[in-house]
Amino acid sequence: MSERSVSKQKSGKRWYTLIAPEQFDRTEIGSTFADEPEKVDGRTVEVTLGDITGDQGENNTKLTFKVNEVTSDAAYTEFIKHELARDYVRSLVRRGASKVDVAITVLTTDDYRVQLQPVAFTTKKADRSQEKAIRRVMIDLVEEAAAERTFDELVDSVIEGRLSSAIYGEAKTIYPLRRVEVQKLTLEARPEEVAAEEEAAVDVDEEDVAVDDA
Repeated sequence: MSERSVSKQKSGKRWYTLIAPEQFDRTEIGSTFADEPEKVDGRTVEVTLGDITGDQGENNTKLTFKVNEVTSDAAYTEFIKHELARDYVRSLVRRGASKVDVAITVLTTDDYRVQLQPVAFTTKKADRSQEKAIRRVMIDLVEEAAAERTFDELVDSVIEGRLSSAIYGEAKTIYPLRRVEVQKLTLEARPEEVAAEEEAAVDVDEEDVAVDDA
């Protein structure tokens, strides 16, 4: 045994296997080192979709997970972000064409607040009214998707390309498109956090309308 291994053992540190959520088939997505389980909780790990599926063609999609449960030798995670690699997005831009994007914050049926950023690439240069109409399609379809899906279902729709395909199918009638992607999906708040924010907002409103009897 090496001196380094002996040193690590004496320090009480150990490796914890990082496990993806059930939605991603509890795949092992790495490992992390710590002397106490409490120090593992909250850590994040970034992997590619290709790391999980084994398909190297999906390495342009980055997924971020956050540890939310730790056992004696494993750290279980939750999904918090999907993002396309910047180099990949840049490769889709063409001179003389338009890149149309927008950020949309929505609430899923199970009360997760999520921000999505779809992006469309046109075949040629679109004018402002056409870009505005494409953004309107993006907003409407993202809001519709969230209103009909749980958080996990919405994530699946993005990762599997169904949402981007729906946007492409409708937006191409406004102006010819070369490609549509969801370049980022970020978990902004969990149901309990959303509920706490709403409760705090109600408390503030009640204070604002309070009448002084004096």
